[in-house]
Amino acid sequence: MVIIPTDLNNSSYANDPLFPWLLSIKKELDDWYSGNRSGGDLDNLLSDCISTFKNNAQYRNDLRFLKIWFLYLEGSKDYENIFREMEENEICIGHSLLYEWYAYFLEAKGKWKEAHIIYHIGISRKAEPIEKLKWAQSLFVKRMSERLNTFSLGKVAGGEQVEVGMKLINPWSAFIVEELLKKIHPRITKYDGYHLSKKAYSGKVALSSLKKSSRNKIIEIGGKKYQIKGCAGQGGFAQVFKAYVDSNPDDAVALKIQRPAFPWEFYMYRQLDERISGKQRSSFGFAHKVHIYSDCSILICDYLAHGTLQDAINSYVVTGKFMEEVLCIYYTTEMLYMLETLHSVGIIHGDFKPDNLLIRYSKDDLSEEGSKDRTGSWLDQGLYLVDWGRGIDLQLFPKNTEFTGDCRTSGFCCIEMQEKKPWTFQTDTYGLCVAVHMMLHNTYMEVERKASDGGYIYLPKSSFKRYWNVELWKALFTKLLNVKPGNNDIELLRSLRKSFLDYMHDNPLLIKKLKGLLVKQRGTLCSA
Repeated sequence: MVIIPTDLNNSSYANDPLFPWLLSIKKELDDWYSGNRSGGDLDNLLSDCISTFKNNAQYRNDLRFLKIWFLYLEGSKDYENIFREMEENEICIGHSLLYEWYAYFLEAKGKWKEAHIIYHIGISRKAEPIEKLKWAQSLFVKRMSERLNTFSLGKVAGGEQVEVGMKLINPWSAFIVEELLKKIHPRITKYDGYHLSKKAYSGKVALSSLKKSSRNKIIEIGGKKYQIKGCAGQGGFAQVFKAYVDSNPDDAVALKIQRPAFPWEFYMYRQLDERISGKQRSSFGFAHKVHIYSDCSILICDYLAHGTLQDAINSYVVTGKFMEEVLCIYYTTEMLYMLETLHSVGIIHGDFKPDNLLIRYSKDDLSEEGSKDRTGSWLDQGLYLVDWGRGIDLQLFPKNTEFTGDCRTSGFCCIEMQEKKPWTFQTDTYGLCVAVHMMLHNTYMEVERKASDGGYIYLPKSSFKRYWNVELWKALFTKLLNVKPGNNDIELLRSLRKSFLDYMHDNPLLIKKLKGLLVKQRGTLCSA
């Protein structure tokens, strides 16, 4: 825990408005340590102190005030937003202690990748004393290497293969990703749309000034002007904005601004371009270009305005209704098709969830022909998978490599992650099962072990409604939640997709009903 200074009786604090607050906080801390007061009293005091002085320039670089912020952060579940608020108010952003303390905090929580990023942010900002921060980072790297039992990555050449000391690694380890980026750097720089600058972003409008409510600000990137129309999403280290190119409403794009710079997602998009062609490619996001600066990266992608599968699910939740089964079947076949396509070319998405599945609508009226083989008007209809920051390129690892590590997305950790077992494609297929469960039940999926043939299997706790096609859904969950080592993932996905398509197309009335529901859904989501 951060400690408030004990030498508070110094007369030099006499005209210091923060001084009485420090005395009160110290008293609350003493009482809390002795068990005489509740933590809630301290939290309220810290919150009031921060609200009082956070806009006071006198304390912007005061380490005592920084310690108060961290006392508050340590006791909050919403620590990511608190740290973001510290950055927005520029609390000691030029001091290395801001980054050291927060990185230590994240490391203690097991968020090693995030801690690694924080060190990089501090160093990129040249926080002082910089040598102290670099030393703290080097110790962190040493600790991480010991935890990971060390590994070695070989040269990445024409075949892009990486020799790994162990065949069981965490693909999201900051060190693995950093090493892979170093090795494939010569290849990334040759991709169309890759723009590298060794300088920090220097546009007239500071990127840090862009907030959720930002509208109509103009930022310049690579000689083009982008008019910000709103925030489309925000994570721990990235923000996504809708923008018009040269203020043209007919040329809308998504700008993903990430600190520090992170070219990995652009690399994954280019792998999709190289490995997936024809009508299959339209199911996955497109990246036009990426601008890499010393302090951030800006990824420019297609923008889809029709919302996400999560939005579609929420539209039923708020009315207390459930998505119609035929619509659930349609989106399930879409997701099965996506994963079958991805896994067949050696790519794992790694963050497969309804928030990352945008909805596409056909430009033309849907006909009853072409739905089964995705042709005609159905080619532009369906789902569109985005956010490839956690994507895994299996071609960078030896054959049969298995992975460890936790995706750290609540509700989407596959069974193998939960039980600390090796995994590969299960992280995606489990995400698909959660998405299907959310469509059917409006809730996240909980699983339980059930006895079966002298052993056990995993199934969702929620029961299937009698009027559903129970056998269809039961087969999906049973097979995808109980994948055995060595099973052919691609063939399994293909056979499940076929079973759903056959059921749908054996009854022409279902296609007619589906068309009507998609038209209705488009009207609901697009007017929201």
